[in-house]
Amino acid sequence: MTATPPIFLDVDGSRIAVRHTAGDTPGIVWLGGYKSDMLGTKAQTLSDWTAREGRAFLRHDYSGHGESGGAFAGGTISTWLAQSLAVFRHFTKGKQILVGSSMGAWIALRMVQDLRKAGDSNVAGLVLLAPAPDFTTELVEPVLTRAQKRDLTEKGFFEEPSDYSAEPYIYTRALIEDGRNNRVMTGPIDTHCPVHVLQGLADADVPAAHALKLVSLLPADDVTLSLIPDGDHRLSRPQDLDMLVRAVDAMAQRGN
Repeated sequence: MTATPPIFLDVDGSRIAVRHTAGDTPGIVWLGGYKSDMLGTKAQTLSDWTAREGRAFLRHDYSGHGESGGAFAGGTISTWLAQSLAVFRHFTKGKQILVGSSMGAWIALRMVQDLRKAGDSNVAGLVLLAPAPDFTTELVEPVLTRAQKRDLTEKGFFEEPSDYSAEPYIYTRALIEDGRNNRVMTGPIDTHCPVHVLQGLADADVPAAHALKLVSLLPADDVTLSLIPDGDHRLSRPQDLDMLVRAVDAMAQRGN
């Protein structure tokens, strides 16, 4: 099936690709991972499900990702957060469920913080898949090799092979430094809404211990943790996608 063409929103000079379908609330907002795009399996599964349900659905590509403009290496958490907030504010009305995958879970948690500060309480729930908040400080920095540290200092970035793409992952000094300013796992996290975390125990990229630490920091909210014994980081097998849809559906029913 060929995807419908995106529409574009200018955010601070970046041409951000967006797909939005109007429908019932609470709407579903998809936030993808590092170097992923909005046409991936999980996002498309949610698009198909929301279409059948008549529920609103919103997704976009961060700058340097997918169909959006800009250079991937020029992005930071702050950059992609600002774009996500702009898209959210421009296209959504009423209550919304944020569904964040990997880095998208970090973006989702930061969005809730900034929206609440601005007096916006329209996030009715969070569904976080293989969540990777604070991944730059928690997962990347502690295992940097001497060569990678040297590259960061001398070149401003280092590259690492990707299991998901022929192109390597690029981690920039700007991304890592900016990540320190966007940390959410420094103390209790109050989301003001229920949270459902789905985590594979066979995840080689974001260990289950990271999800357990996140859940331990969500004491004030209704939190569900679903551990998938043989699930990897992508959580894109048919049974994983079925669990995703059921989790999002249950969260949406609570938000009605």
